[in-house]
Amino acid sequence: MSSLQSFFALIPLQQLDMRIPVNTQLVLSAAACLGSALPLPPSPPTWRLQGHVLPHSKPFLTIAGWIDEYGPLITIRSKFARTVIIGRYKAAVEIMENQGKLLADRPRMIAVGEMFTGGVSLAFLPFGDRFRRMRRALHSHLQPKAAEAYQPLLMSHAKNIVLHVLDNPQNIQQHVITYAATTIMKVAYGKNTPTYATDPNDPKVVEMRQTIKMFTAILRPGAYLVDSIPWLKYLPWYGRDLKLGFERMKKLHTSKLECVKEQMSNEDIGPSFTRHMLENSQSYGLTETEMAFLSGAFVGGSDSRRKTSTSICTMLMAAACFPEEQAKVQAELDAVIGRHRAPTFADQGSLPRLQAFISEALRWRPVSADGMAHRTTKDVIWENYCIPAGTTVLGNHWSISRDPDVYPEPDAFKPQRWIDEQGGLRDDLKFFIYGFGRRVCPAQHVANRSLFIAILLVLWAYKLTLDPTKPLDDMGYMGGSMVNVLPCPFELEKRIPETELRSMMQHYPGVV
Repeated sequence: MSSLQSFFALIPLQQLDMRIPVNTQLVLSAAACLGSALPLPPSPPTWRLQGHVLPHSKPFLTIAGWIDEYGPLITIRSKFARTVIIGRYKAAVEIMENQGKLLADRPRMIAVGEMFTGGVSLAFLPFGDRFRRMRRALHSHLQPKAAEAYQPLLMSHAKNIVLHVLDNPQNIQQHVITYAATTIMKVAYGKNTPTYATDPNDPKVVEMRQTIKMFTAILRPGAYLVDSIPWLKYLPWYGRDLKLGFERMKKLHTSKLECVKEQMSNEDIGPSFTRHMLENSQSYGLTETEMAFLSGAFVGGSDSRRKTSTSICTMLMAAACFPEEQAKVQAELDAVIGRHRAPTFADQGSLPRLQAFISEALRWRPVSADGMAHRTTKDVIWENYCIPAGTTVLGNHWSISRDPDVYPEPDAFKPQRWIDEQGGLRDDLKFFIYGFGRRVCPAQHVANRSLFIAILLVLWAYKLTLDPTKPLDDMGYMGGSMVNVLPCPFELEKRIPETELRSMMQHYPGVV
C-alpha cells in the first residue's frame, strides 16, 4: 500500500488533534480561512457520500489527472476531512519549502506513532521539542561535510555489486539490496551487523523482520480502532500487541546501542551515527531510548535503505530502457576514466552527464510517487487559496515531476535537461526525492553518495540491456519497496575483461 493510500484512508483519524472532536476542529479551521476571504483549493467533483476514492494501483495517476484538470493544488474529501495535494513545482517550493515551518508537523497516528513506536519514532513525531532534538542529532552527523567520512565505506561495499554480478549476473536486484542493507547498518552501528540480505536466519534479523511485518499491518487503514477513538489508548487492556511490540523493538534497538558502547571501550571502531550520539549525548540532550530508536531508524523500515535500493534499481532500469542515454554516459566514463583504472569519488566533478542521468532517472520514475503527509500548524496562504490549520498536505512527487513548465516533455527521458549551456550541471533545477522543508530526509547526503558510487561502478563495468523475452514493469519500483517486485529483466555485458575487472575490484580502495 502506498503512503498516499495509507494516509488518505486514515485522514479522518489522523488529520486533526484528536483531543478536539473532528467536526469541531474542522469548523474552527474553516472559520479561520473564512476570515481571510480565501477558499480552499478546488475539489474534483464526486457523487460518493464518503468522498473521493483512489484506486489501489497507482493512485498517483488519478491524482495527476485531477491536477492537470483543476490546477496545481486540489482538495480531496474523505468523510468530514480534507486533504490538500500539491502537484506543481512552483507551488511545492512556495508552500512546502518557503513556508516549511508551517508544515513541519505530521498527522496524528496513534496506533503506530504513539503505541507501537512509543512516541520516539522520528517519522511520526509531531513537530516539537523531541522532534527538534532528535532531528538536530541526525542533521549534525549527516550533513555534507560529515557524510564525506563515509565515502571509503561506500566504495568498499559498492565494489561488491560488481564482484557479485561476475559470480551471479542473474540476481543484480538482490546484490543491490545487500549493498543498501550492509552500508546503512555500517553507517548506523559501525560494524558489519547481520541483515536479511546477508544472514536471514540470524535471531535478531528474524525478530526485526517480524517487527517490520507488524509495522506494515498497523499502517493498514482501519487496522486499529484507537485511530478513530483515541481514548482507547488509555485502557490497560487495549492494544496489548502494540505495547508488547514497542517493548520488543526497544529491547532490540537498545541492545545494539549497548553493543556499540562496548566496542567503543574495547576497540577502535570507525565512524557511525550511534558512536557520534554516544560521544555527544550531553550536547543533544537525548535519552538512551531516543538514541536507540534514532539508530534503529536506519534499519527496520529505514527510508534511507529503501530509497537507496529502489533508486539504484530504477537507474539500472533506465539505463537498460534507454540504451542511447546509457551509451552517452559510458562515453563520458571512457573519456574521463578509461577502462584501465576503477572510478572513485574523486571523479565525481568531471562526470556531469552521469549525474544528469541519475537526476533524470529519479524524476522519470520517482520512488515515493505519492509523497509523505504533512500537517499544517497554522493557516497557509498561497495565491488565492487558504489551507486551514490542521489540514493534511501532500506534495505529490509524480505530478510535480510532470510539471511541463519546469520539465518540458515530462514523459520523455531527457538527461540533457539537467545540463547547462556550458556543459555543467544546472544549479537552478532540482527534484524533491527526499521530501520537503523541515521533514526532508536528513540522511540524503549519505544516500546521494551511495547512489552515485554504485551506479558509477556498475555502468563503468557493465553494459545493461533488457531481455525482450521477459516482462517489464517500468513502474515496478515506484512503491519504494522491493517486496513483491519482480526482478527487472536485465542482461549485463562486461565492458572490461573479467580477469582485469576482478583484479581492479579486489584492490579497489575503501575501508570495510
